[in-house]
Amino acid sequence: MALLFIGGMYVLTSRSGQSGASFILITAAAGFMIYWVYELRRMSNPSEQKTMPKEAERKDWVYDLIKNNDEMVFVAEVPGPEDQINVRLSAGILRIKGGQNFAKDVQLDMTTEMGISDYKYRNGVLTIKMQKV
Repeated sequence: MALLFIGGMYVLTSRSGQSGASFILITAAAGFMIYWVYELRRMSNPSEQKTMPKEAERKDWVYDLIKNNDEMVFVAEVPGPEDQINVRLSAGILRIKGGQNFAKDVQLDMTTEMGISDYKYRNGVLTIKMQKV
């Protein structure tokens, strides 16, 4: 199909008495047009759209842990409304559950027994303060 289109452009430019430079420009424009039609079809393919959420699930979850002698502060983005956020600290493992089937376990290296003293959830950011019990 592309060769037929380019051949037709050649016939049009040769009959109109235009130079070879116009043929090159028309051929380049046709090539770009064919490329963009191909890209638009590929982007609108539903089979590729199904794989996008799976790639988002594989995305690494980033959190920040600030340690002090008597205190730890944990900060991370957690999806979901506040009423779906559930936080638990047990045997050195911080368990966090949120909306959209979000659940993560974080292993903490604690030398002494610590407990959650306070936690806040605002604008998708969870802040947990843990202190010695």
